[in-house]
Parts: sequence; C-alpha cells; structure tokens
Amino acid sequence: MTNIEILQNSLSGEEYGALITSDVSRRYFCGFKSSAGVILVTKEQSYLIIDSRYFDKAKQRVTDCRVILLEDMRTQLSELLLKHNIKKLMVESDYMTLTEFNDYREKLHFVELDASPALSQFIWDMRIIKTDEEVGLIIKAQRIAERAFERLIDNISRDMTEKQVAALLNYYMMDCGADDLSFETIAASGVNSASPHAVPTDKKLCEGEFLTLDFGAVVDSYHSDMTRTLAVGQVSPEMEKLYNAVYYANLDGIKAVKPGLNGKVVDSVARSTLAAWGGYDKYFGHGLGHGVGLEIHEQPTLSQRSRSMLKPGMIVTVEPGAYISGKYGVRIEDMVVVTENGCEVLTKSTKNLIHI
Repeated sequence: MTNIEILQNSLSGEEYGALITSDVSRRYFCGFKSSAGVILVTKEQSYLIIDSRYFDKAKQRVTDCRVILLEDMRTQLSELLLKHNIKKLMVESDYMTLTEFNDYREKLHFVELDASPALSQFIWDMRIIKTDEEVGLIIKAQRIAERAFERLIDNISRDMTEKQVAALLNYYMMDCGADDLSFETIAASGVNSASPHAVPTDKKLCEGEFLTLDFGAVVDSYHSDMTRTLAVGQVSPEMEKLYNAVYYANLDGIKAVKPGLNGKVVDSVARSTLAAWGGYDKYFGHGLGHGVGLEIHEQPTLSQRSRSMLKPGMIVTVEPGAYISGKYGVRIEDMVVVTENGCEVLTKSTKNLIHI
C-alpha cells in the first residue's frame, strides 16, 4: 500500500479530505520534490496541482496522484472539492502559517477547514517509521558524508581557517554525489568548539585544540547527520579525558537504544556515563538525539523531556557532548536504526581520536 493510499484509508468518511501543502509532505506522498504545488487527497482520488515549472516532470514521475497543471488554484480546488462532495478539509497545522490558513479559508469558504493537529500528527506517525527504501537512501547519504570526511582528513592542513575547512568538506560531499547538504556545516576549533552550534569563522586551526565537525549529505531528499571531533596536533591530558568521556557516553547511549524504551531513558544512560567520568554531565546542555529523514530534525527525540517510545524502523542520532565554556568542547554523533532487538549503527567512520 502506498503512502497516499494509507492516508486515503485514514479519512473518516467520504465527505472528508486532506490538503497537503508543505514541500516535505509533497515529497513524502508523491515521491516528487518541488518548491510549489498542493496535493488534494479524497477517498476516491488524489490530485497533485502543480505549476508549469514542474508539470512535465511530475507527469512522468508521479503515479499515485492525478497530475493537474496549475491555472487558478481557487477555481481548481473548488471544482475538485465539489466534485467529491468534500465538506471538511484537514490541513497541515505544523507547517501552515496563520496567513496561509486564512487565505485558504477565504478561497474555500464552502468547506470547513480543520486546523487541528490531526493531519500533521498522522503524517508524523507515518514518517517516524522508515521503510527499507528510506533507510537505504539515508545510508547512501551517510556513506557520501563518510567518504568526504576521509578525503578531508587526507587534505586538511593546520593553516586553514574554520571557513576553509567547512568549504572543503562541503565540496567533497557534493563531489562524492550528494544532491545537497543536510545543513550548514559546522567547523569549530578551540574555544569555538565549546559552542554546540558554532558558525565557522576566519579563525585558523591551532596546535593543541579540538576541531569539531558536524555535517551531512542529502540523497533524493533524505538526510544524513554525523559529528566527529579531531585533535589538532597533541592535546592535553584533560582534553583527552573529556574526549574519552564523550566517546564512552556515545557507546553506552547506542547500547541503550532498544524498542520499547522511552527516549528519556536512553538520554539518561549517556548522561550517567558523562557523570561517572568526573561530572561532565553538567556540560551536556542538549538532548542526546533526534530523528533524521526527509528533514534533519524529526521525531522521535532522545532527551530529558522525551515522550517518544522507540520502535523498530525509527532512525535516531546518538550525539552526546560536553562543552566547557571559554575552553573547548567535544561531540561525537552517530546515526542508528532501531531493530527488533536493539539497534544497528549506520555510521561507519572511526570514533577514535584523530590527530591532524
């Protein structure tokens, strides 16, 4: 059964419809990436209304929806809603702005727009469990990121700036076959590595510092995500201890990922390891992980506030970190897929401390 068919079967009755307006949901339901267009889903038929920029390609690739050339959205949507006798239309409350909602309510005044979280939640519940095909695309994106990382290690030099390191890593990912970058690559050295979401600067790499790299590639709209922290030359024993604490927190966090466990429990395992290494848990200010897929941050979450129950097919990151303000920080991040008995690590790059 296709994603569209699953959504059709979920509709409460013949008079109910669903309007898909977000880019990411259009990609999920019709397998076609575009920056515009809407999908109307009814019990009987689903339609992709899309403009001339994408129409020809959509006609070739989209099989689960009838593809219609956009001419006048108000008129075309109205005719289809009347044709199928739709009285109540669900919208994506997680993505639609208030302005967009009011605009659709004015255009489609003869139907009731349902702005409750129902449709968005149903879609999240579908997307949270990855199919074998989705897992395969994420692995492909991850392998590209890993090959780029290996090339970077072979070619990085200490006279580079953070910006240059990030730019070179980005180039390698694209050269290795990425369709896009998962997000703006982080390259943070020295004191900047103490900021989890640092932005690359003109600062040059210096002997005795950490260099944290957080990056990912996109393949066919699916993302990868990984972080490695490197040593520039030799680092102090205190820095090595911090690295080892995060390293073992990563390993213990991965061991804790199992179906049936709450994300809060998995997060607590990694925090306990950091605490056991000398109280480093107090330097860990973010959650242990998040889902990855069509978006770089998805459900479920691994955090102190998580309510997510892990199930087979979910993909999450395990990324403990410790950040000592004004000094340095370490983060190590892998992706794992939850299995029937535990999890499988999708990230293959070494986690041993690399010296450059």
